[in-house]
Amino acid sequence: MSVPGTVAVVGGGTMGAGIVHVFLAAGSSVVLAEADAERAALGVSNVEASLKKAEERGKLDGTAAELLTRLSTVEDLAALPTDTALVVEAVPERLDLKRAVFATAARRCPDAVLASNTSSLSITELAEGLPGERLIGMHFFNPVPVQALVELVVHPGLAASTAATARGWAEALGKTVIEVRDSPGFATSRLGIAVGMEAIRMVEEGVASAEDIDTGMRLGYAWPMGPLRLTDLVGLDVRLSIAEHLARELGPRFEPPQLLRDKVARGELGRKTGQGFFSW
Repeated sequence: MSVPGTVAVVGGGTMGAGIVHVFLAAGSSVVLAEADAERAALGVSNVEASLKKAEERGKLDGTAAELLTRLSTVEDLAALPTDTALVVEAVPERLDLKRAVFATAARRCPDAVLASNTSSLSITELAEGLPGERLIGMHFFNPVPVQALVELVVHPGLAASTAATARGWAEALGKTVIEVRDSPGFATSRLGIAVGMEAIRMVEEGVASAEDIDTGMRLGYAWPMGPLRLTDLVGLDVRLSIAEHLARELGPRFEPPQLLRDKVARGELGRKTGQGFFSW
């Protein structure tokens, strides 16, 4: 199956830019939607940097400049092309914000598959009041151009044809697809947060250093990256938010350690601020 002809990506941050990158590289035309011209320009800059890095490594068919000719921007979702085949939202983890994005996109793009990149929010709740038959969880992983996985999240109101189409598109990107039933944290975030929170508790209790815990998981369990460095990469604030959500939904075993709360309060958010469990 080929990739969709026109893809809209809402949000040009780290994840959004990565999603734009992979669809451009696969041959789609992509419209990046952002809140204003400044953020749109920053999003394009993020995409350009990602594509140039891939070009330098010989990972692109064509040049970054050639691919960027198929990228455009809008500052209003009402300006999306009506023939858009896929709308992927990559906005902050707020149910109200994501619903608002899809409400406008669903009206503007009547035939589009609506895909949320959320890592933990309920797709069933997100789909309430929306055309749920064409709304699916399509969870990419950071960095999107490198990570091989896409987690498809299905819910009771989803049309089988939508799931099949989304799977085909993800596989056309060269991704491996897993399919999970809508439940708190899906499969990957639920397991990742469980390990991550326990690793933080071990640092908090003085069991071992962050470096030694990560080394143990890399060499003992063949993880490509330890859970604490991964927490720094994702962002301590993001992981705190997900852990709080899972604690509300699944119980106290996901309760965030005080050390994580303290670091977030101090602004030690990981790589994006230069300090988390490691110095960057």
